[in-house]
Amino acid sequence: MSDTLTKAQRHRCMSAIHGRNTKPELLVRALLHKQGFRFRLHANFLPGKPDIVLPKYRAVIFVHGCFWHSHHCKRGRSTPATNQAFWKKKRAATVRRDRSVRRRLRSRGWRVIVVWECRPMTAGLPRPIARLLEPASIGTRRVPLPGKLPVKTGSRGCPVADG
Repeated sequence: MSDTLTKAQRHRCMSAIHGRNTKPELLVRALLHKQGFRFRLHANFLPGKPDIVLPKYRAVIFVHGCFWHSHHCKRGRSTPATNQAFWKKKRAATVRRDRSVRRRLRSRGWRVIVVWECRPMTAGLPRPIARLLEPASIGTRRVPLPGKLPVKTGSRGCPVADG
């Protein structure tokens, strides 16, 4: 089956697709915020720029689109009818990159959660996030973020210079 849109129309449609602030991501963020969690967004100091970073829990959350990241659901299994070789190669590279990013984050001591857009989130936090944030799974020791050095403080709690 050939494409029903012209090249210019297809270009306009594809260029409108962005990787940040998607509806599923906004929903996860709203649910986390409602539960009282505070987080950082798209932290560029971590591999893969995770969508949501919970530094206190040393956890990152990726909110993946099923098609783009080749999920095993109906949307993730579908492939475009045109230019199949291109799409197969592109999506396979995305899956490889995702695997590499998860491995690198875990090696740095981060917990990684992937939330898929096809999973229902209306009843509350997605199960993987809720499980991770249960008190039993959280250690009492708080680990500083990578790249941040501890600051020496004086008797009044103000930072002091080394020397």
